[in-house]
Formats: sequence, C-alpha cells, structure tokens
Amino acid sequence: MSRIGKKPLILPEGIEFLEEEGKFILKNKTESLEVPKYLGLKVLKEGNIIKIERSNDEKQTRAYHGLLRKLMENAVVGLTKGYKKELDIVGTGFRAEIKGDILVLNLGFSHPVNFQIPKSIKVSYEPKQNRISLTSANKELLTQTAAKIRDLRPPDPYKGKGIKYADEILHLKPGKTGA
Repeated sequence: MSRIGKKPLILPEGIEFLEEEGKFILKNKTESLEVPKYLGLKVLKEGNIIKIERSNDEKQTRAYHGLLRKLMENAVVGLTKGYKKELDIVGTGFRAEIKGDILVLNLGFSHPVNFQIPKSIKVSYEPKQNRISLTSANKELLTQTAAKIRDLRPPDPYKGKGIKYADEILHLKPGKTGA
C-alpha cells in the first residue's frame, strides 16, 4: 500500500470539502481549488478526516493513490497558508514593473517583455533587491508561472545574468583562460 496514500488527511477549520462529477472541490471563504478524480480510488470523509482507499491493486491505481492524497494536501495547505515563490533579477539595467495584471520586464532585449499574470496569483516587486514575489493558493499554477517567467531570460552560465529563483544556487563556468 502507498505510504503517502494511506495517511489520513485532516481538514482544518474553515475548509469545506465537496465531491462533484469528475472532481473534488476544496474551498475556504475566498477561494476554491479543484482536484481531479481518478479511477479505482474511493474518497471517504468522516468528520474532518479524509481517507483514500483503492479498489484494486493495479500499478496505475497504486500510483494515483499517493498522487490524489498529495494533490488534496497541496490544496489544503494552499487554502490555509498559501504558497510563495521568489525570483531574483540579476543584471545591470534589468528590472521589472507591474502595470495592472501585466508584469513588464526589462531584460536587456531591444524591447520590454510583457508577461500576463494569471488572476489567482498576486505579484509584488521589490526594486532594491530586484526581486519578484509570487503568492497563490494554487501550487501547480504558481510553480508553472514562476518557471515561465524564469524562461524569459534564464541565468547565463558564465556571469549569472538573468532571472533565477531566490534559493537557486548557480555554478558558474570559468571563462576562457588567457595565453
């Protein structure tokens, strides 16, 4: 049996759990997150405890067992605490600006790059540290958005210029050696 899947999930106060056709919905007062249903899995709710059981022992069902439990846990943590990703902009003249729901990035190109921010993500920019902070309850969307922003100008392997995660450690390559 899956070690992750067999753990019961405890719903904190204020989180509501609903089951609909093809999905589970977890919501608090302001936001709601959807988790897809998977074949061969049965979700039992007893009070504020959720248990996931599987109907057979096929390889795919065993894989989905732990996945569904972890997706529900991510939704619960997102609705209670939220998730945060920070990106550092490294480079002379590289900066960002927030205009409504558009993040305008000056990354050394001949033109500024406009990035559309998804509605459920809150963005802030600290010009002194040159850091972009992204916060959301949806972990998957937050991580995907941070990766898309980083892909606009990934760190250079020699000087480290570009956009990197705040906790990312870069191993810079040595340049050419003079003769």
